[in-house]
Amino acid sequence: MSTTISNSTDAAAAKAALTAPAATGTRGANDAQDRFLKLLVSQLKNQDPLNPMDNAQITSQMAQISTVSGIDKLNATLQSMAASFSAGQSLQATTMIGHSVLVPGTGLQLQNGMAQGGVSLPQAADKVVVSIVDGSGLVVHKVDLGAQAAGVLSFQWDGVTDSGANAVPGKYNFSIQAIQGDTKIDAVALALGLVNSVNQGANGAVLNVSGVGSVALSDVKQVM
Repeated sequence: MSTTISNSTDAAAAKAALTAPAATGTRGANDAQDRFLKLLVSQLKNQDPLNPMDNAQITSQMAQISTVSGIDKLNATLQSMAASFSAGQSLQATTMIGHSVLVPGTGLQLQNGMAQGGVSLPQAADKVVVSIVDGSGLVVHKVDLGAQAAGVLSFQWDGVTDSGANAVPGKYNFSIQAIQGDTKIDAVALALGLVNSVNQGANGAVLNVSGVGSVALSDVKQVM
């Protein structure tokens, strides 16, 4: 502030009140107002009689504290809304427990002669090919999905390799090759997994997906 506070007991107390840590939310706004008023009273008591504060100075300082108080209350409101949204998101996510979801990943689980995965295309493709790879890195089968529109699509593999033999049940990986004309498209591989549980993370609901691990709710591309 523009007026210097003298080294009196009241001035020291006011300065201490102003610099004391404030709580958050409405309480923080009220504490800030109290510290401001104490400091203002101390300034008025200790001002130079030959050069007193004018009305414009006082009005300006009161306007500043009003602005700060309003921002504090707005922040408290936004924090409350964010907490409510996060709680609602977690409640919504619990409805996915027991359902299969497509999420970013390259894992493919072959069980009972069936494996399923997905692809996310940012744009339409003239040709989409899925290459399924075993544990040693060898391509055992290719699934030609043909031309596809932009969006999320799923595919299935019956466990039969390109040689005609039945693949051993277990975990495989896959990659995507998508082409539009002569241009390669950055398609995203999607793994299929069962939602076992939901946790509340720092940035929202987190799903525990079998075969994949922890997945943010926002990363779910499709619920099967």
